[in-house]
Amino acid sequence: MRAKELLESVISIINEQNSWRLGRAINMIASENVMSPLALKAYMSDFMFRYAEGKPFKRYYQGTRYIDELEVMTEKVIGAQLGTSMVELRPTSGTLANAAVFRVLAEPGDAAVIAPVQAGAHVSHTRFGTLGALGIQQVDLPYDADNMNVDVDGARKVIMQTRPKFAVLGGSVYLFPHPVEEIAAMVHEVGGKLVYDAAHVFGLIYGKAWPNPLERGADVMTASTHKTFPGPQGGLIAFRDEPLYKAVGKTIFPWFVSNHHLHRIPATLITALEMNEYGEEYANQIVRNSKKLAEELAARGFTVVGEKLGYTRSHQVLVYVRDLGGGAWAAKTLEDADIIVNKNLMPMDPPEAVKDPSGIRIGTQEVTRLGMKEGEMEVIAELFYRLLIKREEPEKVRKDVNEFKKDFMKVKYSIEEDRLITVLDLLR
Repeated sequence: MRAKELLESVISIINEQNSWRLGRAINMIASENVMSPLALKAYMSDFMFRYAEGKPFKRYYQGTRYIDELEVMTEKVIGAQLGTSMVELRPTSGTLANAAVFRVLAEPGDAAVIAPVQAGAHVSHTRFGTLGALGIQQVDLPYDADNMNVDVDGARKVIMQTRPKFAVLGGSVYLFPHPVEEIAAMVHEVGGKLVYDAAHVFGLIYGKAWPNPLERGADVMTASTHKTFPGPQGGLIAFRDEPLYKAVGKTIFPWFVSNHHLHRIPATLITALEMNEYGEEYANQIVRNSKKLAEELAARGFTVVGEKLGYTRSHQVLVYVRDLGGGAWAAKTLEDADIIVNKNLMPMDPPEAVKDPSGIRIGTQEVTRLGMKEGEMEVIAELFYRLLIKREEPEKVRKDVNEFKKDFMKVKYSIEEDRLITVLDLLR
C-alpha cells in the first residue's frame, strides 16, 4: 500500500470511529466517558509534546514552569473537594496508581487481603495482575452472597489470622459501597493500611453521591480520571496518611512512571472545575439512571442482579443472560445494533468462564453526561428487550438506536467557553 493510500485509510478509520461511537452508538461501557469540548481543547495543547520528570518545581528537565503551576493547581482543586492536601496526579492509569501504593506498603512475600472477585476486585488487585507482579500474596476476604459484598464478620477472622500489610476495597464490578469503616478498623488493628480503589466510582465520590473513603478510615484512595469522573484517561492518588504520601511520591518516579503525559493535567483541572460546579447533579443523575434502567429491564423479564438490594447504587447494572444465550452472545448482539456493553463474569461464575461469562455489565455514566435521564432509560431497556428477548434483527433495531442517539450529541454538566473567565475566579 502506498503512503498516500495508507494515510487516507488511517483518516477514514478515525472518521468511522468518531461517527460510530460518538455519533450513532449508545455507549454503555462502564469504564468509559467523554470529555467536554473545553477539556478536550485543554488536552490538545503543547503540553502533549513535553516532559516533566519528578515533582512540580523539582523537575529533572528545564522548561516546566507552566506545567508545574498547573499540576499544583489541579492537586489543590481536587484535594479541596476530597478534604486532603495530599494528591498525586503522576500515575498515568489507575493500575499504575495501585502499583505505586502496593510497592510501598509491602515487600515480596508479604500478604494483602482483597475484596473477593465476586465483590468486584480488579485484576490489578490479584495474583494475576499487579499484586502478583510485585510478589505480594493475595488473600481473599470472604463473600456475603446475600449482600453482594465483603462478609464483614468473616473478614475479621481472615485479617486477624493473616495480619496483612494492607487491604484493598473497591473494584471494577461494583454495585454497592464496600464496608470501609469496618475493614479499616480491622486492618489498622493489626498494623496494616487500607487502600480504596475508586477507579470506577471516583466521580460518584467527588460528586458526593457516594461516601468519601478517606473520611471513613481509608489511608489512601487510588482512582482513574476517565470513568464516572469524566476527564482524560489517567490515574490519581489521594492520601490521608502523610508518610505514605511522601513514600509513594518517591516511588512513582522513577519506578513506575517517567513522563506523566502532561496534557492530561490541564484537561483534568477543567474537568475538576466542571465537577465542582455540576458534580453533585451529575453523580446523582447517574445513580438514578442506573436504578431506573435496572427496574425497566427487570420489568421486561431480564434477570437483573441485586434485586433484593435495589439493584444498584452505582453507575453499573449487571444482567444475567446465560439463559438467553450467554454474555458473549448478548454483548455481540447489542454491538451489532450499535449498543456497546461488555460481557462480564457474574458472582456465581467460575474464573474459567471469562471468555463466555453469564452476564453483561452496563454503565450509565456516559449516556448521563450526554443528557439522558430516567425517560431515556425506559427507551434503552426496550431496545435491550427487542434484541435479547424478542430476538429482533439487530439491523432493524440499529436504525432506531441511531435515530434515538441523534438527540443526545452534546456534552452536558460542562463549562461553556464563554463562562471560562467566571469559573477561573474559583481558583483565586
